[in-house]
Amino acid sequence: MRYYVISGEPSGDLHGSKLMRGIRHHDGAAEFRFCGGDRMAEIGGKEGMLYHYKQMSFFGFVQVACNLRTIFRQIADVKRDIESFRPDVVILIDYPAFNFRIAKWAKSRSIKVYYYIAPKVWAWKERRVKRLRKDVDRLYTIFPFETEYFRGKGIEPIFCGNPLVDDIAERSAALPSRESFIAENGLDSRPIVALLAGSRVSEIKANLPLMVDIARCFPAYQFVVTAVGWIDRAVYDRYINVEGGTNVHYVCDKTQLTLAMSEAAIVTSGTATLETALMGIPEVVLYRVPWLYEKLKPYFLKIPYISLVNINLNREAVREIVRAKLDMKESCAEVEAILKGGSKREAMLRDFDELRVMMGSAGASERFAEDIVKSLKR
Repeated sequence: MRYYVISGEPSGDLHGSKLMRGIRHHDGAAEFRFCGGDRMAEIGGKEGMLYHYKQMSFFGFVQVACNLRTIFRQIADVKRDIESFRPDVVILIDYPAFNFRIAKWAKSRSIKVYYYIAPKVWAWKERRVKRLRKDVDRLYTIFPFETEYFRGKGIEPIFCGNPLVDDIAERSAALPSRESFIAENGLDSRPIVALLAGSRVSEIKANLPLMVDIARCFPAYQFVVTAVGWIDRAVYDRYINVEGGTNVHYVCDKTQLTLAMSEAAIVTSGTATLETALMGIPEVVLYRVPWLYEKLKPYFLKIPYISLVNINLNREAVREIVRAKLDMKESCAEVEAILKGGSKREAMLRDFDELRVMMGSAGASERFAEDIVKSLKR
């Protein structure tokens, strides 16, 4: 069968590649066309990729507004490519602003539409639920709490676990020694605290300076910012290499590896909070927001938490510091509480054990793929 897969972000490329590998396992004759990245190209072949996610990633109102012509051209190109490929199904991975337009168009042409990794309509833009109900034939979710949520909205979702569990299991099986990691990345013998400052330039500019300020309060530790390769190193160095120095180091494209070597972490919101917890690394969630957002948050955010750890557990298992202005004393106290011997560390680790059970066992990507192939064959 023919599968057209659309992802517009790095995480979607990772999850998309695992899903495509699983589909090929259950459908040996599978043919792919896709928008994604290098990982998906390893499965579907570079010749099958229409757009790389680096060409499609526009975040924030200003970026989107400045690139509207490009975005609309890409949407038109994808539609033409789908028509030419004539797939049995279009599989959309998160990336809602773009993918909702494709879903509506594909549905109008009687093409099956499957949505893998449901958009987070339970947090904001709940009006999009109607579009999911109308334009999507099959909805796949990766968080257990979403099942009850979508059922209450008239949609029967499919939950087979969380693909992050697969990724963590694979990488954990090939971890180097701590000594080799330290030597390779120019670190010293002090305990490590990982800094996950975000995957967008705007997030790094907002959060990394605050993380560096916290790091200065813990000279017995070395803090390591987990950089991403698609953002220029100068963006990080601006905050790390400052007059007077810092105890913050730069390591690129080794997020899970750095976490595995860490005693604790300071993390922005997003998938990284869940990834950190599933790896059993105590964390504090830190996210700087504009003053106006802080005041209006209760009126627009549909849920009481921003981290996926707390959302899934339905309680504040990890401390969320979401502020326009950082209280340094409070923030440092929260970090100290999750270090070895800290007052919150053991309880947090027990919460993470509960979370891992909720997320399901490894093999989620394979189970999702099997369901997709079986449903199409039916």
